[in-house]
Amino acid sequence: MAAMKPIRLTQLSGPDAGWDRALRALAPGHPPAFQQAALYGTLAAARGRRVLRLEITHEGSRIALAQMIGRGGLWLLSRGPVFAPGLDRSLQIAVLRRIARRWGITLATPDAPLAGVGLVPLITSRHHALWSLHPETEALRAGLAGKWRNRLAAAERAGLQVRLEPEIDWLLSADAAQQRARGYRALPPGFTRAWADHGPADLLALRIEDATGQRLAGGIFLLHGDGASYHIGWTGPQGRASGAHNLMLWHAALRLKARGIRQLDLGAVDSEDGAGRMHFKLGTGAQPHSLGATLWVLPG
Repeated sequence: MAAMKPIRLTQLSGPDAGWDRALRALAPGHPPAFQQAALYGTLAAARGRRVLRLEITHEGSRIALAQMIGRGGLWLLSRGPVFAPGLDRSLQIAVLRRIARRWGITLATPDAPLAGVGLVPLITSRHHALWSLHPETEALRAGLAGKWRNRLAAAERAGLQVRLEPEIDWLLSADAAQQRARGYRALPPGFTRAWADHGPADLLALRIEDATGQRLAGGIFLLHGDGASYHIGWTGPQGRASGAHNLMLWHAALRLKARGIRQLDLGAVDSEDGAGRMHFKLGTGAQPHSLGATLWVLPG
């Protein structure tokens, strides 16, 4: 059997826009996760992290791009590398092991399941709900689950108002309280504020209010290339009773679609995240997508 031709790694620098263009060109129609977007790396660097952007080529063709964040003596590769569509799995494994050989201790969470020699699973894989915004608005609404669509219609009949939210601090505070109550941790509020400051056009924040101006629900969405991620969501008791969160998410989808966003990542839908939240996300018509396990990548 002929030996595999060498995989070459090239460290890239330059403006963030060039990295994001390269991602779109490599995998058109397959938006990468926000952890591979240029702005994520820029914010990590501003916090003093080491950031490494790699172009991976084989036989003269670009086959992958990877943005890694250095923490202590290791590199974290989250939701990456971004591979060229249809790339052979043996090459995908070889790319990861070549990265570890060149750059040292590497923990990777690929965007899809990947297993093989030299990949040691540390944390089991999770599932995210990916909502395609390709369909026309009428078809998108028809794709909603019946109960989800009924709650949306009820919120519309109730006259709830959808507003752009220029002041996100209250949402960040509400989310922090929600995390404490539910016993989980997410990216700190400073990350969201920094994203808004560095890329205001790449953040969408909405609030839902009743006729008196009382806040019932709110959400923050991060835009990255032609993808977006549901970053923060909050609903109060009155909002849950009135379908305010359905209204907020529906209008976010319409606004994102109008801006050319092709896919909205609604986040985790594993059972430990709560059956109610899982059914809410999948009720949009989003499809569950399996991520890869978190892997300790052995050099190869």
